[in-house]
Amino acid sequence: MKRILETPISEQQARDLRVGDVIYITGTMFTARDEAHLKMLEEGEPFPVSGLALYHCGPVVEKDDGGWRIVSAGPTTSARMEIFEDRFLEKFPVRVIIGKGGMGEKTLSALHKVGAVYTHYTGGAGALAARAVKAVTDVHWLDELGMPEAVWVLSVVEFGPLTVAMDAHGRSLYSTLAETVDRNMQAIHDQIERSR
Repeated sequence: MKRILETPISEQQARDLRVGDVIYITGTMFTARDEAHLKMLEEGEPFPVSGLALYHCGPVVEKDDGGWRIVSAGPTTSARMEIFEDRFLEKFPVRVIIGKGGMGEKTLSALHKVGAVYTHYTGGAGALAARAVKAVTDVHWLDELGMPEAVWVLSVVEFGPLTVAMDAHGRSLYSTLAETVDRNMQAIHDQIERSR
């Protein structure tokens, strides 16, 4: 059975998630890349974001019958937001971050502090992601920041699958993976040394 979280997502719902859980989001989410993060930190939220999902994404969008239609919405590399994501989380109570590639220790600490999770969405699946977007309900700073950096507010149904890669308990799939890779590399190195 699919685990679907509907926005607004509570802090407790986010804290109930664990690394490895697979979820889907239904409701409202918004995109924000580097420039949008900075703009929101400087000027404040352009609309209520409490309990929403934040998507690290620069979507491809086209005009459609007086509105907008998402053509492609693949994730962007989340590490670019590491320098300010902790401050962002403390200022804006989003509960789920969606991106790719993972984030660092500052973000992991902030997830624990505020009660939020970082989820991984598959790169290269922008057209699939766009199918889950049922409507663009708003856009902020389009003229100023341009299409990929603007804040797009999206109505989504079962957006996912999203794998919880960093949880509110200080666990990170990326740290665990790095430890496993290091152990395997050491074992390979030891085997090569023994065979000499």
